[in-house]
Formats: sequence, structure tokens, C-alpha cells
Amino acid sequence: MSTENEGTAVPPAPSAPPVPVDAPAAPAPQGPYGQDAQGQAAHGEGASGGAGHPGGSSSAPDPSWPPPPPPATPSYGDGGAGSSYGDGGAGYGAGGWGSSYQQPAPKPRRRSGLVVAILAAALVAGGMGGGLGYTLAKNNDENSGSTTVSASTSGGDLKRDPGTVAGVAAKALPSTVTIEAESNSGEGGTGTGFVFDKQGHIVTNNHVVAGAVDGGKLTATFPSGKKYDAEVVGHAQGYDVAVVKLKNAPSDLKPLTLGDSEKVAVGDATIAIGAPFGLSDTVTTGIISAKNRPVASSDGSGSQASYMSALQTDASINPGNSGGPLLDAQGNVIGINSAIQSTGNGGFGTGQSGSIGLGFAIPINQAEYVAQELIKTGKPVYAKIGASVSLDDSSDGAQITDQGAGGAAPVEPGGPAAKAGLKPGDVITKLDDRVIDSGPTLIGEIWTHKPGDKVTITYERGGKQQTVDVTLGSRTGDN
Repeated sequence: MSTENEGTAVPPAPSAPPVPVDAPAAPAPQGPYGQDAQGQAAHGEGASGGAGHPGGSSSAPDPSWPPPPPPATPSYGDGGAGSSYGDGGAGYGAGGWGSSYQQPAPKPRRRSGLVVAILAAALVAGGMGGGLGYTLAKNNDENSGSTTVSASTSGGDLKRDPGTVAGVAAKALPSTVTIEAESNSGEGGTGTGFVFDKQGHIVTNNHVVAGAVDGGKLTATFPSGKKYDAEVVGHAQGYDVAVVKLKNAPSDLKPLTLGDSEKVAVGDATIAIGAPFGLSDTVTTGIISAKNRPVASSDGSGSQASYMSALQTDASINPGNSGGPLLDAQGNVIGINSAIQSTGNGGFGTGQSGSIGLGFAIPINQAEYVAQELIKTGKPVYAKIGASVSLDDSSDGAQITDQGAGGAAPVEPGGPAAKAGLKPGDVITKLDDRVIDSGPTLIGEIWTHKPGDKVTITYERGGKQQTVDVTLGSRTGDN
């Protein structure tokens, strides 16, 4: 409601309505829903170019009808005092929706009293608001010297329970570290790790620390700012898992709780911690997007690839997150963030690829076994079937090659595959209930098992499908 006329008399309404000039013989009929026959909106808000819905009438209204009001009268719909909204004028009013246009009847002078009453009410309400505001400000000023109203707790009374992201992050962050690895040549990179035990062992990715294995420099920095020198205890290139140990480790280390990656379900909440692009102690969230995702990854150095049957997550993972924990909603480690699929475009001017929501983590059940072996012996132990398979892209299965690596036999004499009767040319299509579509998929699935595990292999030979049980053998070391 406009208050422009405050303190002045409201001009009286004209004693008779103005007579239209050159009016048509019959009044222009209105269309339905408050529009005239030409599609012009009754309130003037839906007309083309107006402030309401775009695209009013396709034909311009007749400029001669209705005639413009006298200069002293507020124009229709301008929001000023004396507007005809709800007063029986055109559009909404006594005539109803879609009724024919009729000249409004003369309005009695007491309408001015109505406008004054409304203005007075508005002024009273404004005065009340002003009075309340002044009282609050005055009281606040007397108590604290400030007119700012502050909440008793920032953001309200929030409870950061253990199951909330904030609760999980608060508990897990003190047990994560940012790892800086530098080779003898001065080249280095940044990754992440987490406390594995109270003896100072930190679990991370092999590709994070690979450059510092032979005489390089390795440090681990906690969110508190405390930095420790570290050394590589053992690393597994095929698994892409490594264990480093803090030198002069503190006595108050709190290992993160390890979960069960076999019990993870698609859709479960995930929380990733790491140092993306060097931004230490970054927390991101997402869900488990898929399980048992076959992934062959490499650090780009031209060395052997790593194979995993990964947990896929859409939690944001970027370079620097590698080696960090992937947590469930209770704060248990369910995986080690290891690889991403990206568009290949660099980020932050680094030329490195960034997250597009396709991140992959090594299941913690596998990583725990590998870490324990590295701590015990310093070398990884791999499960194997004793047969060479093609690494070419395929969707039909993993084919046993006609020739093994380095001139070796394609099926190891006396090995698990040979004992099960597998031969060159056989195409393995399933391992237990897992569909095998390629050689890398088969390797990743075998490495989720331990040596001595018994598995069922389904394969095709000569167009016929056969099934056989195989007891997995073992291989120590990456070579």
C-alpha cells in the first residue's frame, strides 16, 4: 500500500465516470479467465513484454478502447490508493470472470475514508513494528553495547552424533595423514594415508610412495600440523597397496576401525578423506555406486598396472586423495581410495585430471590382508591359478594364451590350472558367481582371494561350457 498521500487530504472521486470518446457501438467482450477478446490480460501483468508470464496476446490491443483515465486518477493496477482491485472494476470484481465490460458506477465519498483507514492502519502497524524494534535494540544495547541479535549457539542447537558426516569426520581426521614423497632426483608428489595400528604403521597406495622406495624422502603430516619422517616397510605394485612406518611415532595414535567391504551395499553412504590437489584434510561425501568393478590402473610411469575388483563411489576423489580412507556412515574404513575415471581435462592449472564422480577404492578386506603381509615379511603375496591370460579388451571372457610371459608355458606345469585340466585356448567366463569378461577382470577377482582358497571356474572349450574347482596357489613379490 502506497503512503505517498500521508498527511494530505485524499482527492474526492469524480461525481460521474468519464464518457468514452468514439466508443464502439457495443462493448468489447471479455474472454475467459479475465482476458479480453484479444488475449490481453485483465490485470495487465500477462501482456507481452510485461512483468508477468511472457507471451501475452499475439495482436495489439485497440488503443482507442477503453479510454485512458483522467490524469488525477491513479491508472489501473498501479498499486496506488484508489486502485480498482477488488472494487468491482474491470478484471476481478462484481462482474465476475469473463463478464462483459461495464463502466464502473460512481463511488461514494466514504471510499476516501476507507483509504484513509487503510493508511492509518498501515501507519499504526509500522509504528508498532518500529516501537518493538526500538525496544529490542535498546535492551540489547543496554546489556551488551551492541544492537546485533546473536543466537545462543552458532547455527542452532546442532547435534553432531557419531552417525553424522561431521561426527565421522571429527573422529577420523586426527588419524589421517598427508604424505609427501620425494625421489632421489627431487621429483615428488602428495597423497594420503591413515593410521593402521598403534605401532605407527600407515596404510596408503603403492603409487603414492613408489618414488621414495629407494633412498627417497618420505614425510607424514597430521591435521594437527605435526610432521614425522617415515620409511617404506613394504609395497605391492599389483595390489597398489603400501605400508609406511612413522619414525619416532607418538604413543597416542588411534587406528581407524576397519569395516567389512563384503557387507557394503550399493547406495550406502561414503565419506572420503584426502588431500586433493594438495588441499590437506579434505572431506567429501557420496554413496557406493557399484561393487566388484574391475579396474586396471597405472600411475602413468609405464610400469606394470594394478588390478582390483573395486568399490565404485561418487564421493569426490582427485589427485592427492590416493591412499586415503573411504569410510562408511559409522566411520569404519571400507576401502582405500586409489583411482578415478576422468574426462582428461586438467584442473586448477595443474594439467591433472579431476573428479567426474567416478572414483574407485580397493576393498578393505583385501587391503588389510595385503598390509598384514607387508608388515610381516615386507613382500606381497598374490593368489594365482597358474595360467597366462590375454589382457586385450574383451567382453567374452579371459582366454588362456598359447604362450606364457617371457617364453614360459601358458599353463604352469603342476600348477592349480594344470591340476584342474585347463588348457590354452580355454575361455574363462565365471569365477564363482562373478562374471568374467576379460583377463584384467579375472586377475582382479583372483586377487580378492588368499592362496589356498578354493574357487569354482566356469570356462568354454570348443563351444561347450564346463565347470571345475581350482585351489589357488601363491606367488611372492611383484616380479
